[in-house]
Parts: sequence; C-alpha cells; structure tokens
Amino acid sequence: MCDEHFSKKDWRRFLTHLGENPDRPGLLETPLRVEKAWKHWTSGYAQDPAEVLKVFEDGAEQYNELIVVRGIPVYSHCEHHLAPFFGKATIGYLPNGKIVGLSKLTRLVDCFARRLQVQERLTTQIAEALMEHLEPKAVGVVVNCRHMCMESRGIQTAGEETLTSAMLGELQPNLALRTEFLSLVREA
Repeated sequence: MCDEHFSKKDWRRFLTHLGENPDRPGLLETPLRVEKAWKHWTSGYAQDPAEVLKVFEDGAEQYNELIVVRGIPVYSHCEHHLAPFFGKATIGYLPNGKIVGLSKLTRLVDCFARRLQVQERLTTQIAEALMEHLEPKAVGVVVNCRHMCMESRGIQTAGEETLTSAMLGELQPNLALRTEFLSLVREA
C-alpha cells in the first residue's frame, strides 16, 4: 500500500510539516521504517477470509456444542484518525458438521484488524465471514478495545473500553444459547 502512494520524499515532507527536521540523525531512517510499519498494519487488505478459514469435517459431524476462543489479540487503526486501537476478541460458533482450526480464528481477526477500521464494522466483518465460509448454526463475536483517539486526544480519558458484539444465526432467537455464549465470554 505505502509504496504505491507514499515515497520517501512524501514521508520527509510529512516530518517537515510536523515541525521536524528529517535530516536529524534520529529521523534519517524514519521514512523507511514508517513505510514498512504501515505495510504490516494494513496487510489485511491482501488477505482473503475464505483462504484463512480452511474447514475440515474430521470428527465434527456430531459435535453440537459451542466452540469459544477467548483473548484473541486485536491491533488495528481507526479510519478517522489513523490512531491505534487494541484489545481482545472472543469468537464462538456452533458447528454444523464442520469445524475450523482454532488458530484460524485468530488469523481471521488479524485479516480484518489489519485494515483501517471502526470497531463496529470489524466485529460484524468477523462474524459475517464465519457465517459465510464456515456455515455454522450460530456465531457470536465480542470485541473489547481501548482507542488511542479517545485516550490521547479529544476527550483524553485513559482506560475506557468499548465493547461491541455480533450475534448471528441461532444466537439471535435462542435466548438460552445466547446466555451460554455471553457467560463464556464473561468468564475470561
């Protein structure tokens, strides 16, 4: 992304605009480091959720209970200020004859988090990708993050957390299943 749109000259101009001297020893390599960092932070655009979610039917045909992975790290950047937001995600699903490798859920979170985001869209993208590619009976996603745009500017309140959730499939009408999922989320 960055090499198509930003040159070393552009990053130097940015530093100058901030009031810095891009020829200062500590900043000489900054344009290259920033370019490399943004390539990593936005690498999710090059990922396909379908490829991330390889499914298999090995032993899952009869499994009919929730599978929940908690504590999945979330690192993203808000599309409004390009400021970081970070926290944890919990993903649960009720299989329908197919399961996915547990590490794939972390990779799915990364796929969408490594794009410019808002937390609400990130949450629904994860849930919708699971429903589309895994075809489970139910999916639940809860994301809990701190936003640097709130902590370091604007209202400047440290430590506030934003929680978002998406409940799809049987988690919407089935109160008992929803309650079970949310109790498993809270046990973290």
